[in-house]
Amino acid sequence: MLYPELFKQLEAVRWNMDTDIPWDQFDGSQLTEEQAQTIKMNAITEWSALPATEMFLRDNRDDSDFSAFMSVWFFEEQKHSLVLMEYLRRFRPDLVPTEAELHEVRFEFDPAPALETLMLHFCGEIRLNHWYRRAAEWHSEPVIKAIYETLARDEARHGGAYLRYMKRAMQKFGDEARAAFAKVGVLMASARRTAQALHPTNLHVNEKLFPRDTIQSRLPNPQWLEQWLDKQIQFDAVWETKVVDRILHNMSLLLERSFASVQELNRYRKEVTAAAMAAAANKGRPGTDPLPA
Repeated sequence: MLYPELFKQLEAVRWNMDTDIPWDQFDGSQLTEEQAQTIKMNAITEWSALPATEMFLRDNRDDSDFSAFMSVWFFEEQKHSLVLMEYLRRFRPDLVPTEAELHEVRFEFDPAPALETLMLHFCGEIRLNHWYRRAAEWHSEPVIKAIYETLARDEARHGGAYLRYMKRAMQKFGDEARAAFAKVGVLMASARRTAQALHPTNLHVNEKLFPRDTIQSRLPNPQWLEQWLDKQIQFDAVWETKVVDRILHNMSLLLERSFASVQELNRYRKEVTAAAMAAAANKGRPGTDPLPA
């Protein structure tokens, strides 16, 4: 089991909200109204760890090890929302999200393949790490800069934990896991070709609630994320390339094959998907690959 070791590792570096955040360094002259509003939207977005955890537990009922790890991931992710709300409570109490605003982003996600969801959230942690690093640079107020730097480090550690479970999945499921990881890797590393950010909070997850079935669509300002990325923290092509390179680097390590581009990863996807489908056919069950050739 991975949970006991991951618990110890994350416990050893866990930050304390009272003592590790430099609250006494707050400089109100460095916090603009625009910046304060983004902190509120981000606090609500981070609250979506709640429905994500419910999804993970539902779709991984046969995996008690990973489900137990969710207790750590959920605690630390929900703490992200809490520290952002604590910042607002101290310095902009008029912007603290209401319970109704928080509850709006708690809704059921449609069931999805567990392996693909694991890879999706691994890529999401990589992307969040880079978003928060960029947010720390954009903000001018010292305390919120420190908070975003802290959150970025958490997201990197969570990505590392997911990677451990992905390695274990390959040992257990072989080409089926490799095909799932490569498929989602191609999608998540192709953000430059899409009109919106590719992240779990911006993907449609409940067909019956469409089009209000993304986390972002249920915020008080549904356009917040795109504005934050494009106009405020300016997550441009240079930063997007950093995300893609990190995904490809980790896929190279995980799959033990070098991928210098999304195209190379896509070629690998086709190869391993064909192998997985052949193996499934030999076992008398169908294999599918929704991505076009």
